[in-house]
Amino acid sequence: MDQQKLRDAQSWVKEELDRSAAFWLEHGMDREHGGVYTCLDRKGEIYSTDKSVWMQGRCGWIFAFLCHNYGVKQEWLEASRSCLDFMEQHCFNHEAGDRMYFTVTAEGKPLRQRRYYFSEAFCAIANAEYYGVTGDRSRLERARQCYDLYWDLSQGRPDPVGMGPKTIPETRSGRAFGTPMIILNVTGVLLRTDPERKALYEQRARQCVDDIFKYHVKPELKCTLENVDVDGSPRLYYTEGRTVNPGHDIEGVWFLLEHAQRTGDRELVQKAAQMFDWAIAAGWDEEYGGLLYFTDCLGKPPEAYEHDMKLWWPHNEILIASMMLYRDTGEEKYLDWFYKTADYCKAHFADPEYGEWYGYLRRDGLPTQPSTKGSTFKGPFHMPRSMILVDKMIDEILAR
Repeated sequence: MDQQKLRDAQSWVKEELDRSAAFWLEHGMDREHGGVYTCLDRKGEIYSTDKSVWMQGRCGWIFAFLCHNYGVKQEWLEASRSCLDFMEQHCFNHEAGDRMYFTVTAEGKPLRQRRYYFSEAFCAIANAEYYGVTGDRSRLERARQCYDLYWDLSQGRPDPVGMGPKTIPETRSGRAFGTPMIILNVTGVLLRTDPERKALYEQRARQCVDDIFKYHVKPELKCTLENVDVDGSPRLYYTEGRTVNPGHDIEGVWFLLEHAQRTGDRELVQKAAQMFDWAIAAGWDEEYGGLLYFTDCLGKPPEAYEHDMKLWWPHNEILIASMMLYRDTGEEKYLDWFYKTADYCKAHFADPEYGEWYGYLRRDGLPTQPSTKGSTFKGPFHMPRSMILVDKMIDEILAR
C-alpha cells in the first residue's frame, strides 16, 4: 500500500465533504419554514420549492452524523433539528396511522403520499442519530415509532393509507431487494444509537441478511436480482425480473460488511466481496468509465430509459464498499477500484468551483443539461455519507 497516495485521497475526501456541507448549509436550508430544499441547480439556486420528505430525514441524519463523527458544531446541529422539526410538524399523516408523506410544499402542506415506507426509514435514522448526539429522549421515541412502523409494513402489515401493491397481487407478487437491504442499514444505525433494544435489532438484522441471500443473491446468474418471486425464484421472462442495479448491489455490500464486522462473521465478508465483484463486472462501463445505472442479467435491453446514465450515488457506494473491502480483506484489487472510481468522480461529478457533485451524467460523462446538484431524490446524503465513512476508514487503515 502506498501510504502517501492514500493520504492524498483522504485530503480530497475531506475537501469534498467540506464543500458539500457548506453548499447545503448555504443554499438548501429553509430559514423561513424550516427543513431543507433540495431542488438546486449547479450554483445552488432553487428551481422547485416542493420538499422531499425523504430528504428531510436524510439531511437531518447527515448533519447529526457529522456531529457524531467530528464533534458538535452548532450550525450542523441546527440544520439537523430544523429538518426533524419540519417533519414532526408537517410530514405525518396522522389520519392514516402516522404514515409519512413523500412530498410536501415549501410551507409543509401535504402534496403526495406513496405506498413506499422509506420516508419512515429516513425519519427513524435522523431522530436516532440526533438522540445519540443530544440525548433528547423524544427523538428516540419518534425513531422507534418510525422504525417499528417501517418494519411492520415490510413484514406484511396492512397499510393504513390503504394503497395496494404496484401490481395486481392475484396476477403477480414478489420481493424487492431494497426492502431487506435498507432495513439492514437502518437497523445498524439503531443498534449504535439505541442499545436498550439491542436484542431486537440484532434479530431483525440477522433476518435481513438471511433474506438477502435466500431470495436475491443468485450465484447461477452471477448477480443480485432486484425483483424476484415470493419464493425467490428468478423471473427471467420479463424485464423487471431481470433487472440488476449494480450501485444498489454495491450499497448492499457495505451494509452486509458492517453487519459482518459487528458480528465477526468472516464468511459473510467473502460472500459480500463476491457480490461486489459481480456488480462491478456487470456495471462498469469499459468504454466511457463509470457505473451504468441498470443492466439486464441476461444482457438483454433494460426497460428503463436511464439505464446507461451515470448517477452520483452508485459511485459513492463504490467508494465506501471498495475501501471497506480493502480494510476487511486486505486485497489490493479493492483499493484499486477505490482509486479508479475516485478518479472518475474527480473528472466528472465533482465541481470545485461551486461545490457539491452533479447528480446526473450522460453515458459519456457530461452532466445532463441544465445541470443539477439536487432534486427530489438527491440531497445531502449519499455524497457526504461516503466522504465521512471513507475518511474514517482511511484513519483505521493508516493506524494499522
